[in-house]
Amino acid sequence: MWDIRDIITNIGILDIIDITIVAYAFYKLYTLIKETRAEQLVKGIIVLLVATKASELLQLHVINWILINTMTVGLIALLIVFQPELRRALEYIGRTKFIIRSNTDFENENIDKSIEEIVEALYSLSRQKIGALIVIERETGLNDIIQTGTILEAKITRQLLINIFIPNTPLHDGAIVIKDSKIKAAGCFLPLTENKNLNKELGTRHRAGIGISEKSDCISLMVSEENGYISMAKNGKLYRNITKEYIKDLLTKILKQESENKGIFKKGGLFK
Repeated sequence: MWDIRDIITNIGILDIIDITIVAYAFYKLYTLIKETRAEQLVKGIIVLLVATKASELLQLHVINWILINTMTVGLIALLIVFQPELRRALEYIGRTKFIIRSNTDFENENIDKSIEEIVEALYSLSRQKIGALIVIERETGLNDIIQTGTILEAKITRQLLINIFIPNTPLHDGAIVIKDSKIKAAGCFLPLTENKNLNKELGTRHRAGIGISEKSDCISLMVSEENGYISMAKNGKLYRNITKEYIKDLLTKILKQESENKGIFKKGGLFK
């Protein structure tokens, strides 16, 4: 008890800063792996650590030897198994920039107009039960995805968005990528999700929308050609049959927050 009191009384400002940084780092790490397969793997690692210590205390030498060697080899295996999560963490760090933005009012007006055009196009396609897939780039670059399609560099309008997805037109089969307040490309190919727990009724369009959201921080918007439902994928999670008001408010909140987030650590947004 005296040792704990002695430690507390000798804590300085730098120690508090040190503890705060470590706590924040662990919190961000938890948010990155939350509700992903990595969360279950972390639980498994904790069980192995407890089992290793227990086998040592109980003098179960064979089991202890096996567990220790498993943990040693497992460090290399973890780099392979956690590759998607490690990539996401490094991309998160890499997205932090020292940039001060200006002309915020103009940017917000641009965002409002673009969101209005996207949402109106989605619900027009929904009424007609025309399948569609729109990917909105945020901070993680999608140039590799853009290069798989046809470059357009076009202004965002509901008429163009609708026309692209009309069946039997050259660019209807694939995804549209929106970047820098423009329709960058159409007919793009996306990676499919490897999540095996998804509803079997979901088709390739939804699996592609989820797949790209797992590998970047983009927002994917899908229209089902079977029932006209509009869905959204973000951070590997699928939100189905969402309302017009919900999607408009959510896009406005996310994209404006990125645009208006001023400070030392400034993040680039969708409409740069």
